[in-house]
Amino acid sequence: MVRLGMRPGPGVLGARRRLQRCIATAAERASNARQTARERIQAVDQAKPFAAALTDGFQRQHDYLRISVTERCNLRCLYCMPEEGVPLSPPAAMLTTPEIVYLSSLFVSQGVTKIRLTGGEPTVRRDIVPLMQQIGRLRPSGLRELALTTNGIALHRKLDALVDAGLTAVNLSLDTLDPFQFQIMTRRNGFDAVIKSIDRILEMNRVGANVKLKVNCVVMRGLNEREMLPFVDMGRDKDLEVRFIEYMPFGGNKWSENKMISFQDMVDTIRVAHPGLARLPGHKNDTSKTYQVPGFVGRVGFISSMTNDFCSSCNRLRITSDGALKVCLHGNDEVSLRDLLRADNNGDPIDDAAFERIRQMEQDRHNGRLAAETTLGWGPRERKLLEVIARAVQRKPEKHADMDQLAAMPNRPMILIGG
Repeated sequence: MVRLGMRPGPGVLGARRRLQRCIATAAERASNARQTARERIQAVDQAKPFAAALTDGFQRQHDYLRISVTERCNLRCLYCMPEEGVPLSPPAAMLTTPEIVYLSSLFVSQGVTKIRLTGGEPTVRRDIVPLMQQIGRLRPSGLRELALTTNGIALHRKLDALVDAGLTAVNLSLDTLDPFQFQIMTRRNGFDAVIKSIDRILEMNRVGANVKLKVNCVVMRGLNEREMLPFVDMGRDKDLEVRFIEYMPFGGNKWSENKMISFQDMVDTIRVAHPGLARLPGHKNDTSKTYQVPGFVGRVGFISSMTNDFCSSCNRLRITSDGALKVCLHGNDEVSLRDLLRADNNGDPIDDAAFERIRQMEQDRHNGRLAAETTLGWGPRERKLLEVIARAVQRKPEKHADMDQLAAMPNRPMILIGG
């Protein structure tokens, strides 16, 4: 009890301060909630309908673009590349940096919010850092995520620069935790470098880099199925997601159903050791089914392309390193964006100088009115590109072929598709 005329004691003053802080905190939360509500209302009011060019006949909206930036790779993984390698395309057939940046800009203008650079191995491309910097500048235009699929061999040397350029996510391919088995499955050395890249990402994330890390493991019977549990254990104290992938048929990888281990068999195997393995809520466009072991920091994913496809919610398009648009990973229909892109450059690769020359030509042709008539200022050529893209997307099938049909269908080797 406090007598009249006396100063309150320290305990009462402390209680008053705590009450004042609580009131101030509550007021701040209320203000933040009102601001968030206003921002959401404003976002809805300003939202544009998704571009028809990237919406297929089944109303799937393709807001995710994967771009292969090279055919070259410093590994020879069993499931990805034939043992004898693949014939590389001549340099003039490959997309140049201005062409990749232009196509990225075009797709972002139509609603793409996520771009992933793949290969081959994208980090072997000499200008991968400046390329990512230029694509990263599309954020004000609507790009939200800029990701990389890599084998990790050279990543640790370039990671800091890539993060500075805008990298937000890494999918790192690693099919074994045994250095000797690594040489068998990749036909190359490099295991220590891959682990160094994983450790470097986790180290950077501890200081706020916020790079989402997923480790992709293709499970093949007779090679690495016994390593699923060691991979799961990586997530005990590491904030990453290990994703087990069903072995898929591609040109030259000698696929057979006997080598494939199904998603359900993988889950059953892991549950023997971890009965509490539980499914986590996912997003409608997820390619993987995500699980978690109770008490583990990391997560476990399963990509079940062969036994339980996710075609009905597919939102992905692919551009190969030689400029072909593929609307389905397992389809063999392609359309060349490169040839159409180069039509105003006599079919030659477009470097920076040629890019500006074509832009100026279009501006002169339309007397300065071009920007209002096209998305990026390339006039009729740009409209033709969008028409070709729209027709290809409209032809996308409802789902890819069944397992037996895929095994017999001609398709590029995985190394030449990207990813």
